[in-house]
Amino acid sequence: MRSDIKNLIQENCVCVMATVSGGQPHCSLMSYAPDADCREIYMATHKETKKYRNLAANPSVSLLIDSREAGGESQTKALTVTGTFQGIIDEQRKTVIQEALLKRHPDLKEFFADPASEIIVIRVRALQLLDGITDAYYETV
Repeated sequence: MRSDIKNLIQENCVCVMATVSGGQPHCSLMSYAPDADCREIYMATHKETKKYRNLAANPSVSLLIDSREAGGESQTKALTVTGTFQGIIDEQRKTVIQEALLKRHPDLKEFFADPASEIIVIRVRALQLLDGITDAYYETV
């Protein structure tokens, strides 16, 4: 994975997640944390949300991460992450992921106290980076 892609993933903390069910797309604004090599993206939601039901029905997912949050004078970069929702994870791994999310998003502490909260793990499969309007780069992971 190119270093500029890793940096974009690591330097941001919010993405748009697109799920689909029954042929209908659904987008959600999500806080996230990546693993160390940016091959997995972690998020949290309630089990009874549309996004979680969509992921359970169809594990294909797309994330959009962009550089607007970082500001600066350079042109906006937009990264589309194509991935797969990973289902059931064991409690030990869930705890490690929850700690990573809380480190980046301390405001999620009350959220995780709710027994209806659930961890989302997205395994990255492909990346498409747009740097401005015409400069595009694609890579499978």
